[in-house]
Amino acid sequence: MAANGSNLQQSMIPIFKGENYEFWSIKMKTLFRSQELWEIVEDGVPPNEDQGRMRELKKRDAKALFFIQQGLHETVFSRVSAAETAKEAWDTLRNEFQGTTKVKAVKLQTLRRNFETLQMNAGESIQDFFSRGMTVVNQMRSYGEKISLVHL
Repeated sequence: MAANGSNLQQSMIPIFKGENYEFWSIKMKTLFRSQELWEIVEDGVPPNEDQGRMRELKKRDAKALFFIQQGLHETVFSRVSAAETAKEAWDTLRNEFQGTTKVKAVKLQTLRRNFETLQMNAGESIQDFFSRGMTVVNQMRSYGEKISLVHL
């Protein structure tokens, strides 16, 4: 694969179908970072750049927007089809699927309760129980919760 990612295959782009936004966004952030595009997605194209630099930044923005569009199932794509920048598309998806600060707080509280009441089921292996617990922990982390190994 070329260093600039021009040969990035479709199979490498995770598809978001409207569920598990947190996990999809983590995978997409990693993809953007590997292609040196995350700053464009997060901050947008900065104004007041010289013409040559602006052309390069807009090209990178179009590439990031392409990755976002390719990573969306057709049922989700319509929400960002009018977005003209990667930042606009990313922010639209984040606001809709991750929610506002209040929504995130409620989701995080629910996850905390799930973690605190987590019990091993009859006949469940330790590995399966641990996996279930780590799923909740990773969901909590995706909402910004800092969990140390002591809690686990």
